[in-house]
Amino acid sequence: MTDALLVLNAGSSSLKFSVFRVDGDALRPLASGVLEELTQAARFRARDASGKLLDEKAWPAEPALGHAGALEFLNGWLRAHGDGLRLVGVGHRVVHGGTDHAAPVRLDATLVDRLETLVPLAPLHQPHNLLPIRILLERQPALPQVACFDTAFHHGAPALAQAFALPRAITERGVRRYGFHGLSYEYIASVLPQHDARAAAGKTVVLHLGNGASMCAIAGGRSVASTMGFTAVDGLPMGTRSGALDPGVILYLIDELKMDARAIERLIYKESGLLGVSGLSSDMRTLAESSDPRAAEAIELFVYRIGRELGSLAAALGGLDAIVFTAGIGEHSALIRDKVCRAAAWLGVELDPAANAGGGPRISSAASRTAAWVLPTNEELMIARHTRALLTEEH
Repeated sequence: MTDALLVLNAGSSSLKFSVFRVDGDALRPLASGVLEELTQAARFRARDASGKLLDEKAWPAEPALGHAGALEFLNGWLRAHGDGLRLVGVGHRVVHGGTDHAAPVRLDATLVDRLETLVPLAPLHQPHNLLPIRILLERQPALPQVACFDTAFHHGAPALAQAFALPRAITERGVRRYGFHGLSYEYIASVLPQHDARAAAGKTVVLHLGNGASMCAIAGGRSVASTMGFTAVDGLPMGTRSGALDPGVILYLIDELKMDARAIERLIYKESGLLGVSGLSSDMRTLAESSDPRAAEAIELFVYRIGRELGSLAAALGGLDAIVFTAGIGEHSALIRDKVCRAAAWLGVELDPAANAGGGPRISSAASRTAAWVLPTNEELMIARHTRALLTEEH
């Protein structure tokens, strides 16, 4: 039997998974996929490490498959397609670790109960992250499970970068800047030395640009500041999230538009961002192909906010050696990279248009004082690494 690790990333109506073979000190990707639309007509797709389609399946809308059914199906699918693999652990992406968790942890029912208390800090993510953990604890209690937190990478940021100017009675309840997308930033920091040793040891801003978008200032491989703060709705405008708002806007929505907390939550998480500005779509590809001036306005606002935050993060670093684009938009949109790099010329970024059109990895000219890179992120591999390391320590 060959040992394998399963990585799970659960959303409100989806369950993404990756399987890695433990090969000595190495982790070999075997398969990945998603079960989606779990509350409606569910669909399943799985691909091998080369991207070849392995299997797909669809279910009727009723009864809904749900997360429990998805896990049951996935468990059976892994047994049928495992070719002698023995599952030795499961690593989970958990968005929020609060103030207590700066590193991955082994999960049990008591810890899951404590993580449940963080739901108010990440209401649209945390409950769904924890659901498959509870199901597996009940169904397969002997199977080791590890939580890897999206907030953990930012725990080492300076205290001032984590603070709000609020009364201590509030900040002591955990109201502070946490930062998110930490698994992605940690992965980029781990591979950057292979591409740019100077930037890895120096001052870099990583742009995680996708449906959820943020930026992180990294000095010598450690987080210094991030655009996301108390929640994952702060900072840049995103696919459907507003990004940073003047707190007075929230008061206006309450007083003048008579919106309650749930209506405001829906507005800033699901109805704003690229979708809200354009009125068309949250998908950057759709907006880039549109001739509608509202689509162009949404793109320009996205780029403008990136430029503003880039200047702020460069100031937090006290200089800049490189910028790195990653995640869906960052890795695949030459248009956005072009606009961001040209706006960052004052920071020493000189774009190589041909390299950018080709996707990099280096997209800045040889003479550029500040390097620009495109590096694919791999949060799943980061989770698998943490899971293996923690389980190895226990033995």
